[in-house]
Amino acid sequence: MLFELGVFRGLLTTADVKAAWTNLENDLRRSRLVRTTVKWPVAFRRAAKLGELHSSTTGTRSLDVLHVTVAKSARAGEFISFDGRQRLC
Repeated sequence: MLFELGVFRGLLTTADVKAAWTNLENDLRRSRLVRTTVKWPVAFRRAAKLGELHSSTTGTRSLDVLHVTVAKSARAGEFISFDGRQRLC
């Protein structure tokens, strides 16, 4: 689901998706990416506040805002999305 939206939007091919999943798995094995635990009650509260700030002007939906909130809570160094509205939060 992560990369398949890119196929739907014509940004990626199925071969690109296969390569992306391979790269993601390699990055996890080499600790370039790390899994993190999400404190969901905190994430939902922060997402509600973020949604109040941005959804009326950017059209972000609940999962868009939650995606951004979790990335911010994890102090992600980079944020990747095929949804331009998420980048506005």
